[in-house]
Amino acid sequence: MSSLFTPFTIGSMELKNRIVRSATTSYWSDDHGMIRPEIIDLYRKLAAGDIGLIIKGHLYVQDAGKAHTGMAGISHDVHIPRLRSLTEEIHKYDAKIVAQLNYGGIYSVVDRAGPSPYVGDAWKARRLSSTEIHDIIEAFGTAAERAIAAGFDGVQIHGAHGYLISQFLSRRVNRRTDEWGGTLEKRMRLLRDVYGAIRAKVGGDVPVLLKLNCDDFSPRGFTIADSVTVAEGLCDMGVNVIEVSGGGVGRQPDLRGRAQSLDPAFREASFAGYATKIREATRPTPLALVHGIRTLRCMQAIVETGVADLVSMSRPFIREPDLVTRLQSGQGTAACTSCGICSSPDVFGKMMLRCHLDEADNRGRSLPRAMG
Repeated sequence: MSSLFTPFTIGSMELKNRIVRSATTSYWSDDHGMIRPEIIDLYRKLAAGDIGLIIKGHLYVQDAGKAHTGMAGISHDVHIPRLRSLTEEIHKYDAKIVAQLNYGGIYSVVDRAGPSPYVGDAWKARRLSSTEIHDIIEAFGTAAERAIAAGFDGVQIHGAHGYLISQFLSRRVNRRTDEWGGTLEKRMRLLRDVYGAIRAKVGGDVPVLLKLNCDDFSPRGFTIADSVTVAEGLCDMGVNVIEVSGGGVGRQPDLRGRAQSLDPAFREASFAGYATKIREATRPTPLALVHGIRTLRCMQAIVETGVADLVSMSRPFIREPDLVTRLQSGQGTAACTSCGICSSPDVFGKMMLRCHLDEADNRGRSLPRAMG
């Protein structure tokens, strides 16, 4: 049997295999951040599909940090019962689930505020005060405590994709000259303090994961050299897994190629080249790799050659929540075409997460199933 399908241990949590469903927002919580029955049903299908670890789509830790319409919350105790209904359903299938904790920052739909003033397309974000930053750090810790009370098996800090922690790490967005900005050591203080606040609330046995950009792919942003330093620092603090991703504020598509591996075996894994650099600095802390991975051949190569310990995917599970079962039965490629309709402006926040190509298939339309 391929090592891809063998058990793997993360701290106190034992996974049935090395495949992770990366955090994917369902966009379908109510105005108060309460998850709806449709979301629980979505996760039930994922758990029934034999995924090793499910990471819940991001949860805002403070009301002001809500990043988009339909985002779920973990900012108040009132969120706990509905989230517990979710984890109880997942655990019926002997599956593990981790809560991803996040704060929108300059992308908040409630209060656009980040490390420094920022001007976007027809909007402006203000600068957070030091007092507000400390309140946010405390909110991450309290949210982690709620996650464990709700039955989650661990938590993941969202430090990627241009949200608040990623904003503080970026020299492009963070132009502060106080204790929260300037040098990389100061820019990573928010992340270090968030990790410390979480550990203080949940203790040393609960798995704490980190999603981290290998590169923002933006001019004057967060680079692979920065990422290696930050990853190494968090591993020294005791983080249990780093999930390597990419793309922050000001990302430019033409810069993404620099993160790829030159090895043809890993070409579909968008960030495999940079993942090897992070791996060298952080071993033996386990690494998960996400984005672009579609073939069983590549998944097996990632694990068996040690590029990463865990294979993380998002969009493939939207189309095939039972993908792990299919792979174990001999399917060689995920059906996802990476078309992006599921996260397009016409869909995002306006309807429940689902694969729109499958709907077209069901209407009798012929669609290509290329790898992407």
